[in-house]
Amino acid sequence: MSEPNPRITHGGEAKSLRMVILSVGLLLLLAALDQSIVSTALPRIVKDLGGIEHLSWVVTAYILTSTVVAPLYGKLGDLYGRRNTIFASVGIFLLGSLACGLAGTMTELILARALQGLGGGGLFVLALSVVGDAVPPQDRGKIQGVFAAVFATSSVIGPLAGGWLTEYADWHWIFFINLPLGGLALVGFAASFKPRGTRVSHKIDWWGALALTIGIGGLTLLTSLGGRSFGWTSATGLGMGLVSLVALAAFLRIETRAAEPILPLWLFKMNVFWVTSVLGFVVGAAMFGAVTFLPIYLQFAKGSTPTASGLEMIPLTAGILAASTLAGRYMGRTGRYLILPKLGMSGLAIGLLGLSQIGVETPYPVFAGLLLVLGLGMGCIFPVVTTAVQNAVPRHTLGTATAAGILLRQLGGALGVAAFGAIFSAGLFARLGEAASQITVGEGASSLDPAKAAAMADAVVLSVHPIFWIAGLAALFGLAFAFVLEEIPLINRVVPKGE
Repeated sequence: MSEPNPRITHGGEAKSLRMVILSVGLLLLLAALDQSIVSTALPRIVKDLGGIEHLSWVVTAYILTSTVVAPLYGKLGDLYGRRNTIFASVGIFLLGSLACGLAGTMTELILARALQGLGGGGLFVLALSVVGDAVPPQDRGKIQGVFAAVFATSSVIGPLAGGWLTEYADWHWIFFINLPLGGLALVGFAASFKPRGTRVSHKIDWWGALALTIGIGGLTLLTSLGGRSFGWTSATGLGMGLVSLVALAAFLRIETRAAEPILPLWLFKMNVFWVTSVLGFVVGAAMFGAVTFLPIYLQFAKGSTPTASGLEMIPLTAGILAASTLAGRYMGRTGRYLILPKLGMSGLAIGLLGLSQIGVETPYPVFAGLLLVLGLGMGCIFPVVTTAVQNAVPRHTLGTATAAGILLRQLGGALGVAAFGAIFSAGLFARLGEAASQITVGEGASSLDPAKAAAMADAVVLSVHPIFWIAGLAALFGLAFAFVLEEIPLINRVVPKGE
């Protein structure tokens, strides 16, 4: 038996809606922060726990599990109601956070991070799906814009908060801090987002979930670790790639026969769904991939400290915040969105191609201007890719469609980080040889003598240029697809009681 998706009643609707958005936004912020807050704490974690050879798994474990469970949470939310599923997701996330804070070895921390990701992946999907339940179609863009700003803010305050907590408290608190904040958000959500109280029986496509988990999990591991922990053409790399392909092929076959598939393949016949999926994939690669290397440029080419480099990234956040807010208001006022991805992809391409020209002597105002343009581009796209899909699909597949979009954006980021990381590492080692190994997490150019620092700065600049060239060309590719997107007007409607 299940609980259909709840909806806010008309009585006290404005107050309830504000509480829902505030609570869900805080939960979304916590999940997003845990993708970035660990980075500045890694040196201290390794010092305390050892296991530097497994350091990347502290990050990979969270991204991997949060990515592979996204479609399953989307389906569970559709079948059993977003309210109950959010309770489960938050519970797992907070349990994982507690386990991370109590970890005494690197292995324990990695396993706890994987558990934390199992809950965090649900928060990404369910937070955006709740908007579809609580907000009329024409107003969803405004809320999606707020959530886009949450993602942008987390990319800046995550490293800053991680560094501050590690320096002035202890690295364990980057995980313990989730407990009171998550509990507070959960109480607010429970009080404002009410169930209908009816029950309906459903079936879950467990075999499809298993095949998709193996396929996406193998692909994520391959793109995250390939070329570093093992060679692309090694037995491990080829075997992992083969297992992923076989599992994904099995998943497609299972989905054609499942009574209630996790990812209905007919969604890909919808123009709005598959085009926004392409746009989300490109933006994910640009955001999680190319932007990952901007702090490296700031620290090693410009000599900024880790904290200062986080502050210097604020124009990117400001651009996303401004554009996503304006885009949401535009969609709310006009009920249209077709021009936004065109403007967004154009800004993305201009910003990324501009960053391909930065050097050691580039003035900060120029760099900040490029970040602002990049952020404005991202901010125009984020609200559209979710709102347009939620407006186009039937309500009973709203969570599933939302999850698919997040999955593709996360995959774009994973593939972007892997590909750009391989390009950056190859370029750096080609220019510096073994001296390139001096770039380690948490160390900056100040740890090197002036001659080595200058050589390192030049090598870093030349190694990041190809990344932004490729990302910029990908944005132009996405721009072409933006012109293919169909527009379904965002019209508020009264939802029948039985829907």
